[in-house]
Amino acid sequence: MRFFKPRSSFLDLPAVNLTAQAIQILHTAAEFKSCLLQQIAEAKSHIYLCSLYLQHDEAGQQIIDALYAAKQANPALEIVVFVDWHRAQRGLIGEQKIPGKVAGNAAWYQAQSALHDAAIPIFGVPIQTRELFGVLHLKGYVIDDCVIYSGASINNVYLQQFDKYRHDRYWVIQQASLAQSMLAWMRRYFLETGAVRRLDQASLPATREIGSEIRQLREQLKSAVYELPSKLTVGTAQQLTVTNLVGLGKNNFLNRQICNLLAAAKSEICICTPYFNFPIAITREVNRALKRGVKVRIIVGDKTASDFYIPPEQAYKAIGCLPYLYEMNLRRFAKKHQADVDANRLQILLWKDGENTYHLKGLWIDALYTLVTGNNLNPRAFRLDLENALLFTDPQAELLPQREAEITSIMRHTSPVQHYRDLEKLADYPPKVRQLLARLSRVRLDRLAYRVL
Repeated sequence: MRFFKPRSSFLDLPAVNLTAQAIQILHTAAEFKSCLLQQIAEAKSHIYLCSLYLQHDEAGQQIIDALYAAKQANPALEIVVFVDWHRAQRGLIGEQKIPGKVAGNAAWYQAQSALHDAAIPIFGVPIQTRELFGVLHLKGYVIDDCVIYSGASINNVYLQQFDKYRHDRYWVIQQASLAQSMLAWMRRYFLETGAVRRLDQASLPATREIGSEIRQLREQLKSAVYELPSKLTVGTAQQLTVTNLVGLGKNNFLNRQICNLLAAAKSEICICTPYFNFPIAITREVNRALKRGVKVRIIVGDKTASDFYIPPEQAYKAIGCLPYLYEMNLRRFAKKHQADVDANRLQILLWKDGENTYHLKGLWIDALYTLVTGNNLNPRAFRLDLENALLFTDPQAELLPQREAEITSIMRHTSPVQHYRDLEKLADYPPKVRQLLARLSRVRLDRLAYRVL
C-alpha cells in the first residue's frame, strides 16, 4: 500500500535531543498541582507562567501565595505571569461588570500586589481587540530548565483543589534548550511590546486605547516561531527529540504541521479533543487516513463532561447549549462513518467520570509521534486563538511505556460509540436547548457558532 508522504516542512522541523528519563507524564490534576507547587518552591533563576487565566479562588490563591513565598525566599528570582487580557478583566460568564470598577481576576491581582512588598508582575496579553475573536491560548510554564506543559488553566477544578477535577494532560520536561527557547519567545513577543500591560497595577488602559498596539502585536504573532539552537531536524532524528510549535491565524504554521502529522500516519491515529468540532482541514486528513487503511481512534468528552454543561434541573443559560451542539456534530460525523465504525477502522470513545469534566487535547501518530497541545483542534483554535504545542519524535520507542500508560489512563473512563444512534438527537434534548438549537439551525447561525465557540 502506498502511504501519504509527509511534506518536507514537517520533516525539516528543528528539534533537540532528550532522554525518556527527562520526561515525566503525570496522570491526575492532583499530581499536576503538587508538581507545580514543588517546582515553584525549588526555583533558582526564573518562573514564567503562561495560562489562559489565573482564577481568584482557593487554588489560584495557593499558587499566588507560592509565588510570593518563592520571591521572598529568593529576591533575585524572576517571576512573570501571563494571562489573557480580556479574560482577566471580566467575571464568570453571566456576571455583571460594574462601570468604573476593575472587574474579575485583575481586581484580585491588584489587591494581592498591595499586600506584598515584592512585585510579581501579572501581564495581560491581548490577542485581539475582543475576546470573542481571539484569546491567549498559549500553554507552558518555564521554571529554570524545566517546562511543565498542560492544557489546564489555574483554578479549583483544573488543579483538583476539592473533589471535582477537569482532566487534562500533564507533561514535565527537563530540557534546557527547550526551556530557553520558550522563555526567549515570551520575552520577545510579550515583554517587548506595547500591547501587553500589567494587570496587577492600577489605572489599566481601556482596550480601545491600545487597539493599534493590539493589532500590531497580532500581526507580529502571525509570523512568530520558536527558535531552537540545534541543527537537528525531525527527519534526521535517530533518538527521542522534542520540537516546539506555535501558530496564530488562518493556515498558520502550527495548523499545517498538525495536518502534516495526520498525513504521515501509516498505521494508527489517536485524537483527543474536548469539543468535537474539527476544522475542515483535520476532517479531510482523517478521511484520507481512513481510506488508506489507518485505524483512527477519537476520544471526546461526553456532553455531560463538558465544562459548559448545565444539568437540566439547574437554571437554563444559553451557553449550556454548547455541549449539545458538539454532540450533534459528533452524531453527524458518526453517521457518515458508520461503515468505518462497523469495520473497526474508526473508534469513537466518550469520556465520562461522574461529575468531573474533560479537557484533553492532542495527537498520537503510530508509535513515532506524540503531540502535546492546548489546541482544541477546532475552527476557533485554527483561526482565532494563539496556540502552541510540543511534538515528540521517538524512533527508538524510548517513550513508549510512558506514552501507553497515559493513553491507558485516559481510556479508563471511556465507553465506545457502537452506532451513531447511541448518541442523542435534537428531539431528545431539554425543551429550551432544543428550541434554541432548532432556531440556530434554521437561520444557519449554528455554522457561525462552530467557528467562534
